[in-house]
Amino acid sequence: MDITLLAGVLLLALVLAIAWLLIRRGHSRRLEQRFGPEYHRTVKEMGSRDKAEAELAARQKRVEKLHLAPLAPQLAARFADEWRLLQARFVDHPRGVLMEADRLVTDLMRQRGYPMADFDTRAADISVDHPAVVHHYRTARDIALRDQRGEADTEALRQAVVHYRALFSELLEVEEAHPAEPPPGRGGLLHRKPATSGKHTMESH
Repeated sequence: MDITLLAGVLLLALVLAIAWLLIRRGHSRRLEQRFGPEYHRTVKEMGSRDKAEAELAARQKRVEKLHLAPLAPQLAARFADEWRLLQARFVDHPRGVLMEADRLVTDLMRQRGYPMADFDTRAADISVDHPAVVHHYRTARDIALRDQRGEADTEALRQAVVHYRALFSELLEVEEAHPAEPPPGRGGLLHRKPATSGKHTMESH
């Protein structure tokens, strides 16, 4: 083979390799920025960056096909009421509240449009748009399972309720209302987010 031709082929191969590497790094960076701690958790769990990134990309594609939607103001207010009552019951009767909290969160997910698959799939779906709170879901679930085995004390139950509340607050998005008509709320649980987001959520009181 002509030396000049060989050099050209090698140079082209080098350029393509560099381009592939840059594209790959860009893809990894975007996934890491989107998923945050969930990215590193998945890498550790799967033992491979390639496998983890394939899993995270698959989650994105799956969630993109879902018909997720915010709640109507009245429905959001009903959920806020139920959560407030749940927290009030916890003061006197902490046992059993975690099952109610898990049911309420699951019902909220269903109303938002998430499919009711197994827990791991639900958590994976949540991680796509709400990566900052998915660890709350997993931690609360772990404590709830311990509670079912009689291994969780009252402080652990309290922590689980806090974790469930973090997820609940994140998911309690309300469809955009007319600026002059704030959505209905109960006991200050709902409030309007800045106009740029067009969402509502729960306050911590």
